[in-house]
Amino acid sequence: MRTLYTSQGGGPRLPRSVAALAAAAGAAVLLVASCSSGSSSGPATPTNAAGATLSEAPNPSSFSGEPPSAFASALESASASVAARSASAAAAASAFEASADAQAAQNRAKATEVLKTVEGPGNATADITLTGVPRSTTGGLHAAVVTIVNSTREAASYAVQVDFTDASGHAVDSAIVGAENLAPGGKASPIAFSRQPADLALVPVVVKAQRY
Repeated sequence: MRTLYTSQGGGPRLPRSVAALAAAAGAAVLLVASCSSGSSSGPATPTNAAGATLSEAPNPSSFSGEPPSAFASALESASASVAARSASAAAAASAFEASADAQAAQNRAKATEVLKTVEGPGNATADITLTGVPRSTTGGLHAAVVTIVNSTREAASYAVQVDFTDASGHAVDSAIVGAENLAPGGKASPIAFSRQPADLALVPVVVKAQRY
């Protein structure tokens, strides 16, 4: 039997072939342990983008704020739409009223004075017709086009009172319009309108018409 050489510490020193075998065996054990640890069935430890190990995974419940619900969003959208339509209707009503006033302003004062002295329906109701104006056009105002046709052979002026009546025939509002110096067969179309609420059902009626 060959005698093994001893190390400097006095113990036996393994031959190079045996030492190499032992080192290889140790490396194999470390490799197996590493693989076993990586394939464990438990959850993996999370890492961030830089590869550093995180202490724990983020908890979604810790985030603040909630997305708006579909119902709340729809309600908000509907409310905004209603507000926009209301504003648009109010603007349309103001524009229509301003236009009608500008057209009739120069004749209304004179017509009002004339009708103060008229008893009964006047002498010109046959020359007057009314045509309702859709409230979608007037912004919700009750309105009627008062068509005046001079049926005489001479120039004439007209004063007309239009009442807006409810379902019982009671007048809830009145408007006075006029036309001056219409030629024979001439026509004018002033607009009478009421400022009463749009949800009232009102019917325009000619109650006085005077030719002068």
